[in-house]
Amino acid sequence: MASLPFTVSGLQTSSTGGRSSPTLLCTPLMGTTVDQMLIEMQKAKEIGSDVVEIRLDCLRNFNPRPDLEFLVKQSPLPTLVTYRPVWEGGQYEGDETKRQDALRLAMELGADYIDVELEVAPDFNSSIYGKKPENFKVIVSSHNFHNTPSAEAIGNLVARIQATGADIVKIATTALDITDCARIFQIMVHSQVPTIGIVMGERGLISRLLSPKFGGYLTYGALEAGAISAPGQPTAKDLLDLYNFRFIRPDTKVYGIIGKPVGHSKSPLLFNAAFKSVGLNAVYVHFLVDDVKKFFDTYSTIDWAGCSCTIPHKEAALRCMNEIDPIAKKIGAINNIVRRPDGTLTAFNTDYIGAISAIEDGLRGLNGTHPAVGSPLAGKLFVVLGAGGAGKSLAYGAAQKGARVVVANRTFERAKELADKVGGQAMTLAEVDSFHPEEGMVLANTTSVGMKPKIDESPISKQSLKHYCLVFDAIYTPKETRLLREARDTGAVIVYGTEMLIRQGFEQYKNFTGLPAPEDLFRQLMEKHA
Repeated sequence: MASLPFTVSGLQTSSTGGRSSPTLLCTPLMGTTVDQMLIEMQKAKEIGSDVVEIRLDCLRNFNPRPDLEFLVKQSPLPTLVTYRPVWEGGQYEGDETKRQDALRLAMELGADYIDVELEVAPDFNSSIYGKKPENFKVIVSSHNFHNTPSAEAIGNLVARIQATGADIVKIATTALDITDCARIFQIMVHSQVPTIGIVMGERGLISRLLSPKFGGYLTYGALEAGAISAPGQPTAKDLLDLYNFRFIRPDTKVYGIIGKPVGHSKSPLLFNAAFKSVGLNAVYVHFLVDDVKKFFDTYSTIDWAGCSCTIPHKEAALRCMNEIDPIAKKIGAINNIVRRPDGTLTAFNTDYIGAISAIEDGLRGLNGTHPAVGSPLAGKLFVVLGAGGAGKSLAYGAAQKGARVVVANRTFERAKELADKVGGQAMTLAEVDSFHPEEGMVLANTTSVGMKPKIDESPISKQSLKHYCLVFDAIYTPKETRLLREARDTGAVIVYGTEMLIRQGFEQYKNFTGLPAPEDLFRQLMEKHA
C-alpha cells in the first residue's frame, strides 16, 4: 500500500500544550582560541542570545581543565559544551576517550548542557549515571548530512535517542525540499521529551525560524553570517530583529515569500516590521520552493496563512488555487496568495497595481496635473520589455488604463501572444532601439537585463531613450540601474523598481490582514535597506 503524502495538519498545539517555556536561542562559538571565545560570548549576550555553545573542536590548542574552567566560569550566559568529532561533521580527529573525558569534565566544572552523539551516547550516559549535577542536561544528537528520512524513520530515531537516557533529543537532518521540514515539525510537536529539531541547508531555514511555533527546545543563531556552524544557519541578530523570534508562539500565523532563488528578498523585513508595529501575531519568512504544488499540499492548514509569490512560480502557482481574482486570471500570473478561514487559497496580482499607480503618479508630476478624471496613461504609447509574469502585469495594467501597448520580448512568439491578449503590437527586443513612431512614449523594463551581478548592462541604447518621457525599471537590485541612470540623463522621469515593490507590498499587506498598510514604515525601511 502506498503511504499517504505527509501533511502538516493537526499541528496547532495550544499555547498551554507542549513546552511552556519559550524556545531558547543558542549561539555557537567558533573562536580558535579561548580569548576569542570569551569575546564571542560577550557579543552573544549583547545580541540577546540565551545560551552559548562552546565548540571545543574549533580550539587550536585545547588544554582541557584550565580552558574549560575559564570558559564555563567566565561565560555571561549558560553554556552548552560540544566536542564534535569528524565522523559527525565536526573538527576533532583525536582519541575518543580523551574527547569524552573533556565532556565529563565540562559537566563537573558547571556547564549547563553537553551535546553527545547518538553513536557513543549509551556508553557515555552510563558512565555519568548518578553523577549528574542538578539542572545539568545531556543533549543526545544525531546528524544526517544526506537527507531527511520518512516520518516513521525519524520517530524510530527519536525512540533510540530517548533510550540512551537523553534529557534532550536533538535531530538534525538535511533538506532536499522545503516540505522535509514538515516531518521535523511533526516530531517536535508530538514529542514527549524536550526536542531540538533542525533541518539543515537553505531549504530547511523555516525549521530554524519556526522552532518556537512547534515547541522546539532550542534553535541556533550564528554570531555573524561568516561564522555559521551548520549549513543554512541564520544569524542570531536576524532571528531576533528580522524574524521577531521572541514573538513567535504555537498559534502564530505564518506568511512568507515563495520563490527560487528567494534569499535576496526584502519582503520579510517589511512585513515583520509591519506586523510588529501593530502587534499582529504573525511572522513572514523566506520559503525556498522547488515544487509549488507539493508545498501547498504539505503546508495546508490555516496557520499557513498566505504568501507572496515570486520568480519562477508566479504562473505555476495559479494551478494550485481555489479562486483567482479576475484581473490576475487574465494576466495569467499571481504574486499574492491568501488562505481563507475555510482553508481555500485565493490569488491576486498586486504587481500591476503597484507598478501602474507609480507610473501614473510619475506622469502626473510631469504634466503638473493632480489626480484628475481618468488615467494619465490613457492614449500613451506604452512599451513593455519582457513578456514574463511582470511583463504581463504591466501590459495588462496599462491596457486597462487606456494605453496603446507594445510588447517586446527576446522571442517574438511570446511577445505576440501577450500583445494579442491586450490588443497591442509585438516586436523582438533587438528591434526596440530603432522603434520610435512618436515622442513622449513610456518604457517599462521587466527583463533581468541590468540586474545584479550584471549591473553594467541595459536593455536599450541611451540614444533611443530620448523618445521616452518616462522610464520604469522593475529591477530593484540595484535600485539605480544603468537604464534609469541613462534615462535620467536624457531628461525622462524615472520610476524605480523599489516603488513597484513598495506599492504592491501595500496591496499584499491589505489582502493578508484586512488592514491598511503602514505606508510610512514601509518607505522608511525600503529607503534604509534598498
